[in-house]
Amino acid sequence: MTKKAHTEEKAPLPRPGREVFILVVEDERHLADSVARRLQEEGYTVDVCHDGEDGYQLASSKKYHVLILDLLLPRKDGMQVLRDLRRNKVQSMVLILTAKSTVEDRVDGLRAGADDYLLKPFAFAELLARVETLLRRQGVEPKTLMQVADLELDVESRNVRRAGRNIHLTAKEFMLLELLMRNKNRILTRRAIAEQVWGYTFDTGTNVVDVYVNYLRKAIDEGFPKRLVHTVRGVGFILKDE
Repeated sequence: MTKKAHTEEKAPLPRPGREVFILVVEDERHLADSVARRLQEEGYTVDVCHDGEDGYQLASSKKYHVLILDLLLPRKDGMQVLRDLRRNKVQSMVLILTAKSTVEDRVDGLRAGADDYLLKPFAFAELLARVETLLRRQGVEPKTLMQVADLELDVESRNVRRAGRNIHLTAKEFMLLELLMRNKNRILTRRAIAEQVWGYTFDTGTNVVDVYVNYLRKAIDEGFPKRLVHTVRGVGFILKDE
């Protein structure tokens, strides 16, 4: 990186209706790329780097709405990146994403200037909700209504309707449906669903995903002429409008 950090006061970030920029600083490349891809699917513009020095230079030279920052980074520790950014008046909201889980770690991060703190492993739905909360604090209202065929899900109000009929879902059923709708017409494996809804490495000995998909089918497909949730044998599940 050749750009130098700016120390002057930053101009206001783009307001609603403008492009939203997010920087992911994470040395686990698979995780960083996965998070970036999912955020891009939500319509955000995402940059990725894998060490603290590059992350600091990028965050100092470009205006980001949200910085997703790991702490255990090569070349420059994430906590030092955070302290240096705040010292230089960088306005980006910072979401720490780390495996460091003690109360002292969380307190240190928040006192250093972090706006939120999320522990690994995590469900992507929770990460996305936290990003959206940070955006709202900047006056950026994310899209909250999703629709597939006659099925509607409002992330903000947590209401689900099909053909005008209200549907009650548990918290996990709602997260599962939200994940499927965000990935409509795309096959999701059981492992991907488990990691993004339950936030753990998939145990091949459990059938929790199949159980909850069946719950969801009963809630949103039973009594309607067209099925939306489909099983792809040997692979996983897909929500689509045939």
